[in-house]
Amino acid sequence: MAGIYIHIPFCKQKCYYCNFFSVASAKYRKNFTDSLLKEITLQKDYLEDEEIHSIYFGGGTPSLLNPSEISNIIGELRKVHRINQSAEITLEANPDELSREYLKELHLTPVNRLSVGIQSFHQEDLIYLGRVHDSRQAMDCIHDALDTGFINLSVDLIYGMPTLISENWINNLDRAASYGIPHISAYALTIEPKTAIHHYIKQGKILPVTEEQVISHFNILCDTMYRHGYQHYEISNFCKEGWYSRHNTSYWQGKKYLGLGPSSHSFNGHSRQWNIAHLGQYIQSIDLGTVPCECEILTLVQKYDEYIMTSLRTMWGCDLNIIKENFGEVYLTHFMCEAKEYLNSGMIFQEGSRIVLTRKGILIADRIASDLFMADEG
Repeated sequence: MAGIYIHIPFCKQKCYYCNFFSVASAKYRKNFTDSLLKEITLQKDYLEDEEIHSIYFGGGTPSLLNPSEISNIIGELRKVHRINQSAEITLEANPDELSREYLKELHLTPVNRLSVGIQSFHQEDLIYLGRVHDSRQAMDCIHDALDTGFINLSVDLIYGMPTLISENWINNLDRAASYGIPHISAYALTIEPKTAIHHYIKQGKILPVTEEQVISHFNILCDTMYRHGYQHYEISNFCKEGWYSRHNTSYWQGKKYLGLGPSSHSFNGHSRQWNIAHLGQYIQSIDLGTVPCECEILTLVQKYDEYIMTSLRTMWGCDLNIIKENFGEVYLTHFMCEAKEYLNSGMIFQEGSRIVLTRKGILIADRIASDLFMADEG
């Protein structure tokens, strides 16, 4: 069981907080889609004929592609991969792209799941984040998507902005839940170097994020989602029973996946590869019949560290039996030794063979994972 990720690198404009690879121009769109179709063939053997259970169009803004282009890409994938008949096929989208006409056409394609970048239903937050859409479009697109038949719908929300008062954060969560949406992703705003928001904060043009507000918003998030009957199945993801993101869950469970497009990453269980994050060089290389990527073979330590980092993010946690079977007694002993402090302090808890983060532990998840890592073999 494997997944395919497709990176669509185009945006109308860069959001202030975004550090993903994208270009605010559609100048090379036709060249890109032609190259993407070629890369599908060039990369056809990477997953070794594993059946595909999920396809994910990310970006960038995949909804800048028209539905016929999306259908053509999926059609090309079907020529060279075994796509499961009930595969989850997700398209990331921005509210300003989701007109009723677009949604009607998209519903005729194999896309069966939408992930919509709402971020906030309040205009002051959208301005702070540099979003293109407004609060009215944020609400309208959800109504229109549901009316069109997109039942499997996820929305992204962001918290921790200085513009977002607690009352409005609760309102954002209540509003999203009121639509009956089965999946909600909520991310703490992080200020990445070289982003516009980082630059504006340094210049004093906008207020910075505070740790206290992030923690307060996180606790509100957990309480509100619980009240609405959502499972907190991954640090930033909540869903109704059984409505997990199949594609992203496969990442956290160490399944194989192929990444297509510039800056995309791939993993086959033994190695990891990543495409160049440059549109022109990507197109030029693919046209010459070469995938422009770098690759590394993963050591046992790297595989262990990655298992800890990804599994610990989920409600299923790290499985001690998996650590013992896949990595050996030395790794298990190391894990339990390092975990003892966090078990005693209530940052993690043990349930059978599984070690899971508590709510307090989630707030320092990266530190806990880092302490559980194994020292480099070298």
